[in-house]
Amino acid sequence: MYETFSYDDPTILPALARDHWAYMESNSAAAVMKAVCPNEWTDIVEVLETYRLDPKYWLKAGGNRGDIAEQIDDEFGKRGWRETRLDLETRGLLLDKDGNQVGELPVIRQEGYLVDNFKNRIVLDVEWNAKDGNLDRDLASYRSWFDAGIISAGVIITKDRLALLALARRIWGDYQETLPEEERVAKLPIDLTTSTVTAFDKAQMRMRRGVMGSCPVLIVAANESTWNGELYS
Repeated sequence: MYETFSYDDPTILPALARDHWAYMESNSAAAVMKAVCPNEWTDIVEVLETYRLDPKYWLKAGGNRGDIAEQIDDEFGKRGWRETRLDLETRGLLLDKDGNQVGELPVIRQEGYLVDNFKNRIVLDVEWNAKDGNLDRDLASYRSWFDAGIISAGVIITKDRLALLALARRIWGDYQETLPEEERVAKLPIDLTTSTVTAFDKAQMRMRRGVMGSCPVLIVAANESTWNGELYS
């Protein structure tokens, strides 16, 4: 893969967004989105600048979506992004030497999937706690859509599992200290030890394998800096 770091340019990604999430990109994805889809990039930057993990929602069991993914999707929904399925149809036209159509091949249809957020030419999926195979689907689809010319870039928002595991243990431990000893529970209310779910390291591995082809892709991961600083209650 061609790994780039355009997100480190403060004229592309302001510090308020850069300093609170972890990033990886291919083919200058952040710079491409700012240049080609500036309105959509502004939406993404605004969400990254303002959204923070709140322990009372984050440290809560919630399946493969849960409160965090819904909250992030809602932020994009407020800005006009929509859950959308992208399908492709390929038509083959037969032309004579003068450019006149003389026939047509059968239409080939490629069924896509429901992306979490789509606007203009950007797709954005929030892969918070799904099976890590979703990342293969996402990146392979981004590749085919980019090659077909219908998107300019893809974005995946996920979590840095190991960083959040350490943070969760600290926050949960502090909370347990406020409880009577007989009410304390050592086990975290969420599972951050499972390694087969969507997470930053899983996305990085697939990016380095080149699953996304030449499509510019930005991976954004919540880490300890995404925490809002509030205690669990």
